[in-house]
Amino acid sequence: MKTRSLLAAVGLALATALAGCSGTSLQTFSSSYGVTKDAGYRLPSIPIYKVPKKYHRQVVVYETKEKPGTIIVDTKGKHLYYVMEGGKAMRYGIGVGREGFEWSGTARIAMKREWPVWTPPPAMIKRQPELAKYRGGMNPGLSNPLGARAMYLYNRNGDTGYRLHGSPEWWSIGGNVSSGCIRLMNQDIIDLYNRAEVGAKVIVM
Repeated sequence: MKTRSLLAAVGLALATALAGCSGTSLQTFSSSYGVTKDAGYRLPSIPIYKVPKKYHRQVVVYETKEKPGTIIVDTKGKHLYYVMEGGKAMRYGIGVGREGFEWSGTARIAMKREWPVWTPPPAMIKRQPELAKYRGGMNPGLSNPLGARAMYLYNRNGDTGYRLHGSPEWWSIGGNVSSGCIRLMNQDIIDLYNRAEVGAKVIVM
């Protein structure tokens, strides 16, 4: 009886220790934010030393019941996790919806686009009339708000209007800055884009 109690106590302690390790960094890619040539564009270097290290791309310990390939967005912690094998995840720093534009739920990646056209929705044009000139779409480019890549989130009702996308505004990472979309640094969205598949589950919480 004492042996079983001891084993149970050891098991509980081990489980607690493992839980406490969730988020522990195993590898950081702080050197991956230099000038990047992509599809004829030249993404400028990001002064990554100005971005808090917790928002640098890194592999972390991450325990979840979700299968590898799932994307989990922690809007409070300002992190996006791409679930990997072996209790790990690739973690990225993100910018999320500002006050009044927060949301949570489950969606899937329905489409992926490289250097996408950005078309502001009618509600955004109403709030910001100066965007009316892009009603027909803003051409891809270094100043395009969707950055180098976009992944379009749909649910059972169709297009949510939200995207996982890049942004030239690297300084906004870690903030509540968008109209609900989840933004990443351009070098990070390219990395995530190459990992994530169409149909992947996306959990925003």
